[in-house]
Amino acid sequence: MANIKLSGFTLAKGDHLTGDDAFEYRRLSDAAIAIVCDGVGSAEAGAEAARRVSGYLLKNLKNRPMSWSMEKTLIHFITNINTILYHESIDAYERPELVTTLAVAVIEGEKLYGANVGDSRIYLCRDHTMHRLSKDHSSDEPGMEHVLTAAIGMAEETDIHYFENIIREKDRILLCSDGLYNVIESDEELCKAMSAGANVLVKYASKKVDDNLPDDTTAVIMQVEQIDQTCRLKALPLPIPETLRRGEVIDGYKLIKPLVQNERTWLCNQKGVDYVIKFAPYEAQEDERILDLFVKEAWNAKRLKAGFFPKAVIPRNRTQRYYVMEYLTGDQLKDYLKRRLLSIDEGVNLAKFLLHMEQFLLKYDLVHADIKPENIVRGQRKGKTYFKMVDFGSITEIFSTASRAGTPSYLAPGRFHGESIDEGSEIFSTGVTLYESLTGKLPYGEIEPFQTPTFKQAKPPTTYNPKIPPWLESIIMRAIEPDKEKRYQHYSEMLFDLENPDKVKPWYDKSASLIEREPLKVYKIAFTLSFLLNLYLIYLVLK
Repeated sequence: MANIKLSGFTLAKGDHLTGDDAFEYRRLSDAAIAIVCDGVGSAEAGAEAARRVSGYLLKNLKNRPMSWSMEKTLIHFITNINTILYHESIDAYERPELVTTLAVAVIEGEKLYGANVGDSRIYLCRDHTMHRLSKDHSSDEPGMEHVLTAAIGMAEETDIHYFENIIREKDRILLCSDGLYNVIESDEELCKAMSAGANVLVKYASKKVDDNLPDDTTAVIMQVEQIDQTCRLKALPLPIPETLRRGEVIDGYKLIKPLVQNERTWLCNQKGVDYVIKFAPYEAQEDERILDLFVKEAWNAKRLKAGFFPKAVIPRNRTQRYYVMEYLTGDQLKDYLKRRLLSIDEGVNLAKFLLHMEQFLLKYDLVHADIKPENIVRGQRKGKTYFKMVDFGSITEIFSTASRAGTPSYLAPGRFHGESIDEGSEIFSTGVTLYESLTGKLPYGEIEPFQTPTFKQAKPPTTYNPKIPPWLESIIMRAIEPDKEKRYQHYSEMLFDLENPDKVKPWYDKSASLIEREPLKVYKIAFTLSFLLNLYLIYLVLK
């Protein structure tokens, strides 16, 4: 999505400590949301209505059905909360009292979606010119302009003004209550004053009336810093081939053989050099979500320039929807492990590689989300082993809860229950991959898709590979700990232990006896008790 800077601020009128306005704003992985509600002052529960509407819309917009258009989403949820508040008012007061205006805006990709009910407004400032996008629902009668003809909770059905626009870099979108634009009436002045953010804008309005605002005053500003390249890539009118054939030449790349079963990733050759070319799934022609995922994958492949990944390009003059990667000579780690296990040194280097890769992704607020041997290539260069992560399709925003990325056998327990993807869950996948690479076994067995597993204590990896040193076993067991509170929380913690074996704290099986877990402690206690007992016996003899 576009890089959006959000700010919001409110001041109560006069010397009031609280007002009837409410606002919310939130940046999600694929959208930015802003909401302003102005509780109708003449209504007995206007402030409550404003708070409830803003909270209700934020919650539901965050969790909207992916198959719904934004227009359907906004109209559906606005209609719902209007109906709820109206009937609650009739039940509690026998008249509409839970009444508020509403302005809501959502930026998704290059599109701005908005809706309003009442006289809270939405403006777009572009090239120093202010454009009002909302529509006031107020009386046209002279002298009656302050009288609302529509508001949330005012009637069983309400009039919703909906709009869509394409945004540009440096656009600023303002949502505000009437308390702001009634004080700053000039569009030019409003556009200029909003450049420093909502806090400055509202305080500027307050200064104009000697800090004695005649009405509650609220503003939320969405500033478009940069349009995400994925939006531009998605907009390109590129066809997606339904079938691909050996020997076919596309933009100079000759297809040699498919590398995966779905025949969308091919080994190809151009001017005597081998490459890997990956095409968008054919279903992306009709399914926008699948297209979004592929465009995001291609963009990540292009921009994540580091030695952890194969080099990738999106050819400028391509005639179909694909991207190209360097061809790596080596073994898929999963295939290599069928022949032999990694040595201890190789296992340690693999773990360091994965953790350093994740730290690199963290700079972009990303996680890999599908660490497993199938996505790793093991190669040899000048007699030394190296690793590469070859999958870009699963990379997603850290703390995402919407992503379905990941393979069940490598997922942290919390991922099966909707927990967000974070450093701890990525460490779990790293630990499982390391366990498998050194033992040939999965610590919690094969987990099938759609299965909700129970995680009993895994067997120590030395059960299968006695060459694993105690300090490394402790690291592995701490990384795959089902209880996330007992697992490493940050990549740096696990890296520190891998680089400082002498400082690794021993790991003990929770079900083991005390003498198995802490033999030295048991021996010290036994020695102390024995010593005290001997002293007591000597005392009895000499008495």
